Amino acid sequence: MVADAKKPLSLAQRLAAIRQNGAVVTQTGVDPSCREFEFKASDFERIRKLIYDHAGISLSPAKQDMVYSRLARRLRATGMKSFAQYLDHLEQGRDGAEWERFVNSLTTNLTSFFREPHHFPILANHLRKVAAQRRQINIWCCAASTGEEPYSIAMTVADTFPSGGPQVSILCSDLDTNVLAVAEKGVYPRERTDKIPQEQLKRYFLKGTGSQEGMACVRPELRRMLTFRQINLLEPGWPVKGPLDVIFCRNVMIYFDKPTQYKILSRFVPLLQPDGLMFAGHSESFLHASDLFRSLGKTVYELARKAG
Repeated sequence: MVADAKKPLSLAQRLAAIRQNGAVVTQTGVDPSCREFEFKASDFERIRKLIYDHAGISLSPAKQDMVYSRLARRLRATGMKSFAQYLDHLEQGRDGAEWERFVNSLTTNLTSFFREPHHFPILANHLRKVAAQRRQINIWCCAASTGEEPYSIAMTVADTFPSGGPQVSILCSDLDTNVLAVAEKGVYPRERTDKIPQEQLKRYFLKGTGSQEGMACVRPELRRMLTFRQINLLEPGWPVKGPLDVIFCRNVMIYFDKPTQYKILSRFVPLLQPDGLMFAGHSESFLHASDLFRSLGKTVYELARKAG
């Protein structure tokens, strides 16, 4: 009679064995031993600490597969043989370029033109109100990504003041230098512009020619409104001058824990005009910072001090 010990291990038994050996268990149940590089629980914890300390990003355990996939590319690119070797290299602190690539790899940049479209009529109304009071309007888009959001803001500005109006300056920043380079060029595949109404598309974009055939290129007069700069929201000093009339900080705070969110929000307060607005993402809520900002609904906030 064949001994039971020769029976294949069940999935539960295999996962238990993996945990015992210190490897990361994936959400999909894929055996980590099949991976190209060993990826231990201790490696993931080191990565979580490094990205939190450097960029304030809180990685949940559910992000293990994503982290492995993105950083495995960096191991291949650098020729390193293990996550431990790669993380040792980062912690030595002498390779600023690789630190930048590490952060860029773990930054998610999902965006589109006129994402969360309910915000843009609110922005237009606010711009008209502000223009009656001052001739300079300053906007900060602090998660510019590949540029769709700040160009949507710029199109809203241009549509709001078709015959000229106040001087409008839009500072566009992001932690990821790769996406900022794309944003600054302002050149997109035509399918990326599907959400832009045809009238606006004709007004604010040019058809690419030559090497840019099939692309949509933002017109220079729209791009002149925008300035691009890499900014880490955890840095002690931001190269941002107030007073600002609007801050777009959408789908950024979801990567930070509550204390980090509060710290960033508290630094927004002195930068905003007394009647300034902050726009957040649809899944973000700042009830824990009600002493700083008050909700106006539709994930739009004003300074709390206006309430009392």
